[in-house]
Amino acid sequence: MLDTTVLILVSVLLLLVNAVGVFLVALQLPGTWLMLGATVAVAWWRWNGWSGGDGGGGGLITGWTLLGLLILALLGELVEFLGPALGAVKEKSSRRAAVLAVVGGVTGAIVGTILLAFLPVIGTLIGAVVGSGLFSILGDLWAGREWEPALRGGKGAAIGRFWGALGKLIIAVAMWVVVAGALLWP
Repeated sequence: MLDTTVLILVSVLLLLVNAVGVFLVALQLPGTWLMLGATVAVAWWRWNGWSGGDGGGGGLITGWTLLGLLILALLGELVEFLGPALGAVKEKSSRRAAVLAVVGGVTGAIVGTILLAFLPVIGTLIGAVVGSGLFSILGDLWAGREWEPALRGGKGAAIGRFWGALGKLIIAVAMWVVVAGALLWP
């Protein structure tokens, strides 16, 4: 009875921590890694028998589940960071503009979180999108391009950053669903 209660409480706590991870991704923070780390910790706890079980742990979270979560977390990073660069490159921006679009996205997310604190989540996303666009424009101007193509590249980087952030958020939700499925249907 106590073992079942503890297992249910740990499972609910894991789902709550992973929900916080999804929220962190919405804030442009590394919530997918929190989700993976928390799920690995619970799996390790179960596999080592610390849950009061038979010592074999068993069931809930398999190595395949953890591998799937790792792949999703890596894919989320790839989508998030390549979005602005690919958006800039699509508009034929310079390599410098593509690199600065990624840097600008991170910088803009931080600045947006601080300056637009009255718009939680949305302020961070606005900052990331605007930062990617502005830094891409600066990169193109620095590389000697004219204003018109630099503006197109900045627009592409901003759009890419938006879709990259949305893609990573979708991946984070998918990770939450995978963990919930592993916990509910062992």
